[in-house]
Amino acid sequence: MKFLELRHLRTLLALRETGSLVEAADKLFLTQSALSHQIKDLEEKLGCNLFLRKSRPVQFTAVGQSLLMLAERILPQISATELEIKQLEGGEIGRLHMAIECHSCFDWLLPAIDEYREQWPDVELDISSGFNFAPLPAVARGELDLAVTADPLPGLDLSYQALFSYESKLVIPAKHALAEKIYIKPQDLKNEVLITYPVDRSRLDIFSQFLTPAGIEPKNIRAADLTAMMIQLVASGRGVTCLPNWALKDYVNNPFVVQRPLGSNGIWPVLYAATRKSDRDVAYMSAFISCAIRTCFSTLVGIVAVADE
Repeated sequence: MKFLELRHLRTLLALRETGSLVEAADKLFLTQSALSHQIKDLEEKLGCNLFLRKSRPVQFTAVGQSLLMLAERILPQISATELEIKQLEGGEIGRLHMAIECHSCFDWLLPAIDEYREQWPDVELDISSGFNFAPLPAVARGELDLAVTADPLPGLDLSYQALFSYESKLVIPAKHALAEKIYIKPQDLKNEVLITYPVDRSRLDIFSQFLTPAGIEPKNIRAADLTAMMIQLVASGRGVTCLPNWALKDYVNNPFVVQRPLGSNGIWPVLYAATRKSDRDVAYMSAFISCAIRTCFSTLVGIVAVADE
């Protein structure tokens, strides 16, 4: 038969702390009669006394001491778990594991994470690149909690919250023939070496929104890991590259390269924070997205706000 309850452990602790039945009853908001009945009932089920009667302060028996040791171990764990559950329900703590599909996004994401950690220290936060796997399905499966992407996928139970829109621009050697053009057409790149980040072309704006719809393939494709390396390759005449306008702010005055829009109206992709729909309004999740947007607009040049779809 199960007879030991948490209230029994709390009663024994209160009895030890106060030293008397009267004061223990007051501490537990019980009558002395109710407290005495509770202890007597437990002792009868245990078949032994828990403390010596008429002793002051209360002297516990070996069984009573054993139960006190149990109470010291169990009750703090119970309280901590209850607090954690309350915080989880209120969105105060949780897990935020994210992936990012944009190489140059680390420039603003890391400062956003630093600010967020100061405000939400109890959130377990981790970040990885999403270049070598599909992060959006991983978010849907629960393996990740958030992904920064410019390529929403249909058919997944995800919420996409717009962070900002940016212009993708072509970077050309200053003395290149294309530098004379006001804007670039897809066919202008069919004889060019295109320098890109080492990711699948489906994730690159210049392919998904410019070349592929026009059926144009560049002469060759060369990969580079770093933005600065890509700019250097362009400056030395090794090819052309496409980068976000905000990632090019440090190269506006570079005499060896020029920037041109893709098409007469330019290409303006939107960067999203993708989460599970069930997590969209969780406090710590929405706080991170707000922090990211705030950081972006305080540090990036040339981005535009976009309403959620």
